[in-house]
Amino acid sequence: MRAGVRSREGRRLLLEAGAEEFAQTGFYQTKVSSIAARAGLTQPDFYIHFESKEQMYEELVESFRTLVNETVQSMKIGPDLSEAEVLRRGQAFLEAIFRMLSNNPAITRVGFYQAADSVHIKAEMAEHIKKHLLAAQRWGSCREELDPELTAECVIGLIERLTLTKLLPGRESPSVLAKQARNLLYHGMLASEE
Repeated sequence: MRAGVRSREGRRLLLEAGAEEFAQTGFYQTKVSSIAARAGLTQPDFYIHFESKEQMYEELVESFRTLVNETVQSMKIGPDLSEAEVLRRGQAFLEAIFRMLSNNPAITRVGFYQAADSVHIKAEMAEHIKKHLLAAQRWGSCREELDPELTAECVIGLIERLTLTKLLPGRESPSVLAKQARNLLYHGMLASEE
């Protein structure tokens, strides 16, 4: 057996290649042989690290879920924040999400769009955002009449669509998207009456 076949490096190469293959051709069209070839390894090398392409796919989706949860949980708000600080933190949160999705384009395509579990991943994101909105309402930094569940779903829809149409094709950067999304979410679409 070649040196390093059982190494973490071989596993990492296979996971990266698998994410690319699944993202480009989908789960059913992806072959173990194409994953191994893309990684510069052989099919037997693949089976040293994974029982099946299903196991690899599930691992990729779970690693995406972990990345999303870590990023979403970095959202920090608290009572008695100034409006400027609320805006700054909102933009920082959106930028962190967009940056994480941008830094992992293949796994984003798999975990955010292709996987059956993507619905649950987005629901978990929405639930976390909803909890923060409820807290912000209690602290008086968010309008009381706002429906936190509806708003959280709108935020997820905005992130999902902008990622697909602007971020992944490289048409906008995470920071530009975060600023534009923040302005829409926090200030709306109507011109100021002032």
